[in-house]
Amino acid sequence: MFYWIMKNIVIGPLVLGIFRPWVVGLENIPKEGGVILASNHLSFIDSVFLPLVVPRRVVFLAKSEYFTGKGLKGWATRQFFKATGQLPIDRSGGKASEDSLNTGLRVLAGGGVLGIYPEGTRSPDAKMYRGRTGVARMVLEAGVPVIPVAMIDTEKAMPTGTRIPKVRRIGVVIGTPLDFSRFEGMEGDRFVLRSITDELMYELQRLSTQDYVDVYATSVKEKRASLSR
Repeated sequence: MFYWIMKNIVIGPLVLGIFRPWVVGLENIPKEGGVILASNHLSFIDSVFLPLVVPRRVVFLAKSEYFTGKGLKGWATRQFFKATGQLPIDRSGGKASEDSLNTGLRVLAGGGVLGIYPEGTRSPDAKMYRGRTGVARMVLEAGVPVIPVAMIDTEKAMPTGTRIPKVRRIGVVIGTPLDFSRFEGMEGDRFVLRSITDELMYELQRLSTQDYVDVYATSVKEKRASLSR
């Protein structure tokens, strides 16, 4: 109920009225049943606009740190992430990664819409980077369709490091569902997982028209951070 009120009465109408996002392909999202929306990741506000333009509730897996802040700012951040339908996960790796996968699978098993960023982190320079294979494993284990989604110009509306977005139109391009049922039962094959992930990233690049770089975005960020020390 809280999510519905914030999306349809409090936050949603205001944000949509100010930014006037354009959307293509909304009809590609099934009206019911578990489905994964796999999106490129250009800006913090990707997790705001995608749930707002999709009629169904979209659940994202967000860093647990967003839910544990102290004071007024921590409370406001926590309420914001709850309002946008996000679930806290631990991204420290190992068992935490397995728990994150299981959290996503529970959402899908319940017939929900799960939003995922295959790149694993925001792009540092508006380019598209190599996808992580976790999304492929989730597709095969859940047996649900995956739909590529391209966020357009969100990095221009809210560049990394800024706190307040600029008022400008952004876009959302929703592709057709990808069917990987031919790989059923092969979620333990790393070559299959890489093949699925690369096919998904190709579709994302085609929809977004971003330049593609075949390395992980986290590696680029770590390298830049080490050079700036």
